[in-house]
Amino acid sequence: MDFRMVSLPPFRAVSSGPDPSADFSSGGVLGRFDGYMSTIRPSPRDSFLPRDFLFFDEQQRALVWWYALVDGMDVSGYDVVEFDGGIYLTYVYRDGDDAENGRLYRVALDHISSSPIYEADIRPNHYPMGHVITPPQLIQAQGYAQMETYIPIRLLQPG
Repeated sequence: MDFRMVSLPPFRAVSSGPDPSADFSSGGVLGRFDGYMSTIRPSPRDSFLPRDFLFFDEQQRALVWWYALVDGMDVSGYDVVEFDGGIYLTYVYRDGDDAENGRLYRVALDHISSSPIYEADIRPNHYPMGHVITPPQLIQAQGYAQMETYIPIRLLQPG
C-alpha cells in the first residue's frame, strides 16, 4: 500500500478535554465540543484543512478533540493547547468501518517498523489522530464520510 506523508505545522488549538466515555451525544463532552466547532466560521484565508483532530490520549485513556485556532478566535472557555507539529504517515478509510481502520492501522505500523528512514513518534500530545476529510454537503449526499488517520513519525538518526 502507498501511504501519504504530510507535515503538520505547529499550532495552538482549543481542546475538548478528555472524554473517557467517548460521548458524542449533544450533552456529552465530545458532542458539546462538536456543537462549539460547528459555530466557527473561519475566514477563507483560515479555512485550510484539516483544522480539527480527534485522538485517543494514552495517558488520560480518553478521546480528545482539538480545533486549530486563528488569532482572535473565541475559545468559549475551552482549554488551549500547543501542538508542536510533525511528520505524519496517513491513510484513508470509510468513517465508522472499524475493521478496515484496524487493518490499515496494522499495515501502517508494519510499514513504519520496517522503514530504514523513519520510525513511529508516538508520545504525549503526539498520538495517532483522525480527521473527517469529506465536506458536510457530500456526506449528506452520499450518506458516509471518509476519515484520514495520521500516525506520527520521525526520521531515524544516522548512526
